[in-house]
Amino acid sequence: MAFPTPDLPRRDLYPEIEPFASGWMETDGVHQIYYEECGNPQGLPVVVLHGGPGGAVNPGMRRFFDPAKYRIVLFDQRGCGQSRPNASLENNTTWTLIEDIERLRERLGVDRWVVFGGSWGSTLSLAYAVTHPDRVLSLVLRGIFLLTRKELHWFYQDGASMIFPDAWERFVEPIPEAERGDLMGAYYKRLIGDNVDERERCAVAWSSWEGETVSAAGPDARPDKFAEPEFAVAFARIENWFFTNGGFFEEDGWLLKQVDRIRHIPCWIAQGRFDVVTPMSGAWALHRAWPEAKLDVVGDAGHASSEPGIVDSLVRATDWAAGL
Repeated sequence: MAFPTPDLPRRDLYPEIEPFASGWMETDGVHQIYYEECGNPQGLPVVVLHGGPGGAVNPGMRRFFDPAKYRIVLFDQRGCGQSRPNASLENNTTWTLIEDIERLRERLGVDRWVVFGGSWGSTLSLAYAVTHPDRVLSLVLRGIFLLTRKELHWFYQDGASMIFPDAWERFVEPIPEAERGDLMGAYYKRLIGDNVDERERCAVAWSSWEGETVSAAGPDARPDKFAEPEFAVAFARIENWFFTNGGFFEEDGWLLKQVDRIRHIPCWIAQGRFDVVTPMSGAWALHRAWPEAKLDVVGDAGHASSEPGIVDSLVRATDWAAGL
């Protein structure tokens, strides 16, 4: 397949749009999933898988797609955003999220769709494609996260701390020095504990660490939501829960070992060269295992989907996917 060459000047987001439909979807348990549809009701279906886990969708995510060509489906994963109950870990795993994606696809009468996801959304997109390859028209991925122990150790124990030592000091501050040899474990105890004040304080610290490292511009570019307790509690609890459980995969490195199941699916990978949250090593490993996939390395970007080079790559990618 032919991939387009970069346009100059860089592409920008499509105009703001509002949903033409929204609602809550029941699951087989306590969770109710908020979803919305935007764009052209008769357009090419695309499902948007947000990051985190626990990050929720936002109106800006609608704007990566040509609204005349796409039927854009967004939803808040279990426990976050407008889905209910908030911050719940009950039956909240990668596999129940994949069940929700399939339940939503059937509810909306979609046969096959484009799958779009960044960061944890790339993890979930890949896991969904491996599980249901016959339902995926193409994949548009950003900031590849294979959810390996090595990646988690880099970001939450030793690695990213050397790039952002100022933000790292704020991240470790709530944890006593004696427990800093296992920061994910120390945070886990506090994020699932009964002390509400400590849970909120630790959630804001956990969330802010990611918010301060998402952009190549550094901590000053942190999106405001990462320091807001209402967002941070769900985000931190759900992220830590998934990461402590290794993404609920059978073994470390499971996703990369499944690539042969999806190599026939057209795929575009947008990856910031200076991504500290999900370093380029993950995207590179995926590309080496899947050479048919397009790897678009953005030379002046970090992790954030809002960085100009990442926006450009993703908008070109969705235009490409619409033309397949």
